[in-house]
Order: sequence, then C-alpha cells, then structure tokens
Amino acid sequence: MSTIAPPGALTPSRADIASRLAATTPLEDLFTSDDLERQHLLSRSDVKPAAVLLLVVDHPGNPTVVFTQRTAHLADHAGQISFPGGRSDAGDESPEHTALREAEEEIGLASDRVQILGRLPEYHTSTGYRVTPVVGWAEPPIAYRPDPHEVAEVFEVPLSFLLDASNHRYESAFYKGRMRRYWAMPYGERFIWGATAGMLVTFQRIMVQTGVRPRF
Repeated sequence: MSTIAPPGALTPSRADIASRLAATTPLEDLFTSDDLERQHLLSRSDVKPAAVLLLVVDHPGNPTVVFTQRTAHLADHAGQISFPGGRSDAGDESPEHTALREAEEEIGLASDRVQILGRLPEYHTSTGYRVTPVVGWAEPPIAYRPDPHEVAEVFEVPLSFLLDASNHRYESAFYKGRMRRYWAMPYGERFIWGATAGMLVTFQRIMVQTGVRPRF
C-alpha cells in the first residue's frame, strides 16, 4: 500500500533525521505532564530490554516506514502491527545489534542494507519491556522474507502520513478492569496503535520540535 506524499508533507531527508536525532531534546519539551506516552518513557526497574527498528525506505519523493503484522497465534501481541524487533539476547552488543538481528530474523532484512541514523528515547511498555527504537535508513529495492511463525505480512506506510499530527489519535478503552489510553494511527484498513504508535508520536515530535520544515 502506497500513496504519493501531498504537497507540503513533512518528509525529512536522511541528513535531517540524523541531525535531529543527534540533538539533545529534553522530554519535557516534547510532552505534557499528563501525556500517557511520556509516562511510558519514565524509568522503571522491573523491565526487560528490547529494541525495534524504525526503518525508513528512501522511495524517491515518498519515503516509507516498514511495519510487520504479527501472526495470530503468538503469545504476545498476536495480530498486532509492530516494527521489526524484539527482546535483547545476552550476546547482543547494543540496541542496534538487537534491532538489526531481529529484523533479519523476522523479515529477512540483511543488516548491511541498513544505515543507522540514531535512537529515539526508550519506551516502557505496559507488558514490562524497555524498548529502544533504533532509526535506520535503507535504499530500495528491498525484498522481504518474513518468518511465517512470527510475521503474517510486511508492509510500508508513507513517512509523510506518519509525521502528520492530524493522523494521530489519542484514544481510550476499558480493558482488564481499568480505563487505558493509547495512541493510534489508522491507515486504510491498518490500525497502528499502542507502543508502536507511541514511538511514532515521539519521532514526529522530535522532527517538528527541532525545526524540520515541509518540502514542496
């Protein structure tokens, strides 16, 4: 699924993204005190380290971001949309190592196809993971080979859509005895939500807060 970026869409270049991620941005400049997404970034002690790859694919005039649709039989987050990634192994040297290893295992993406641009702030999930989102860049074409046990489908969404705050929804639902709030970014028949959408909100706010301008 792909669309042409509309005039004025926020489409930062590889250099734009790398420089914005390298800049130090206090979290309080990005989030309000009652923002659940910011609450998930607060430190906790009972967490398991993990990393995901937010991969931008440089399609000419319309960069995209890679997502996976998880298979329905998995114990955690079955059927949900996520970035390639997972829990850190003892032998992983860094979050970047974890993200690239998991991406190769899940979608068949060779690590030498990815240029690492930086990291987003750690994201603490309600399921007890401390996730480091690693931002990468790749040039097309890319042939995906999803692991059928973990990944039902690999697809891409235009970066301009994800960086448009008008597409970000802050929703709530009653779940397991209490009201929960979460970010969501519906895209056609796809429903991107939860931690994945929250990380994208962080990414968008860093891009906007540090001065990326629309391209025409």
